[in-house]
Amino acid sequence: MKHFKLLLLALAMTAMPHAINAQAQTNAQTTAADLDAKYATELLKPGTEAPEIALNTIDGKQFSLKSLRGKYVVLDFWASWCSDCRRDAPNIVALYNKFHQKGVEFVGVSFDRNNESWKNGVAKLALPYTQVSDLKNMRESPVSLAYHIKWIPSVYVIDPEGKVALATVMSEKVDAYLTSVYPDCAE
Repeated sequence: MKHFKLLLLALAMTAMPHAINAQAQTNAQTTAADLDAKYATELLKPGTEAPEIALNTIDGKQFSLKSLRGKYVVLDFWASWCSDCRRDAPNIVALYNKFHQKGVEFVGVSFDRNNESWKNGVAKLALPYTQVSDLKNMRESPVSLAYHIKWIPSVYVIDPEGKVALATVMSEKVDAYLTSVYPDCAE
């Protein structure tokens, strides 16, 4: 009986690291899956007409979201002071590099309040797509209010008809959605 107990103990000790690793992976997947459930609850729902964005670009030109009608548009809401935004920026740039060749337009909507900080952030992150801002705080910006932004980064995909196709805080979901539209871009 003593040997049997020792054998059971040895089996349990052998299996424990695998069980702990499996639980950690499940927890990581749950956490990732829950980001939208936690931070994207108030974003506009798919099928909603995308509110107009009429702001100045980083070089002072007038921009209108309606000018991109007929194309898919990725709206990346961010700010240079936002550490999560800076961390996600390479993912958005990778999406730009992957889908812009298919005609998908990308527009960064910054909540920087200082023009110099905004420009420095764009340069440092090497953001190659159109950047716009009203240089207002996220909680005060009319664009933020219209798009129900409570957390950044937040990303919308607008369809060619001007309706919200996807609203998320996870760039992976943008990749999955656009890959479903452009399957030849699948890796």
